Amino acid sequence: MPSVPSTEWIAGLVSFLLTLMVFSYLWKDNALFRVAVYLFVGVSAGYVGAVACRQVLLPRLILPLLNGDFLAVFPLLLGLALLGKLSQRTAALGNPSLALMVGVGAAVAVGGAVLGTLIPQVQATIDNFELDLTRSVSEQILDASTFLIGTVTTLVYFHYGARPGPRGPQRSRPVAVLGWVGQVFVAITFGVLFAGVYAAALTALIERLNSLRLFLGL
Repeated sequence: MPSVPSTEWIAGLVSFLLTLMVFSYLWKDNALFRVAVYLFVGVSAGYVGAVACRQVLLPRLILPLLNGDFLAVFPLLLGLALLGKLSQRTAALGNPSLALMVGVGAAVAVGGAVLGTLIPQVQATIDNFELDLTRSVSEQILDASTFLIGTVTTLVYFHYGARPGPRGPQRSRPVAVLGWVGQVFVAITFGVLFAGVYAAALTALIERLNSLRLFLGL
């Protein structure tokens, strides 16, 4: 039987104990589970901080300043101004930095939604109407029509325009019907996403159980 390095024994033992601590939540919420969660959060925060220092602060701020690039002074000042939010007296100093972050974040989010989701979805819907000689025409028409109806009705579902009525703001009947169909497509999408998340969690559970089996086998 080949010998197992001590580092692998230690890593396997730590993994074994942490897995049991997490599984202890199946019994009830206890101190062991909370310790495992705190360790996970602490390690994740440390990893994120290390990545931010090595891949953002060091190459984009510290090294440019050391090389004489004085344009890096502006992000440094904006970052220091954010520290003013720690006190109510100096909170106004961080407003320009916060406004810049919110504006850039909103622009990136809107641009990503339009360029990364809306336009590709519309293009994919249009591409479905291109005939493929290797498939039957009726099947292609059915698939393309389903994609088109799903895309249009889902967009209508998120249309919040309404007219004032005796019972409050109400949509017109065609918009309400199309929105209900879009709601069905949204529900199906969420169901598929939930199934994917459940399958991923089940895969992680199987991997953890297998790791416990292998460690006990050693």
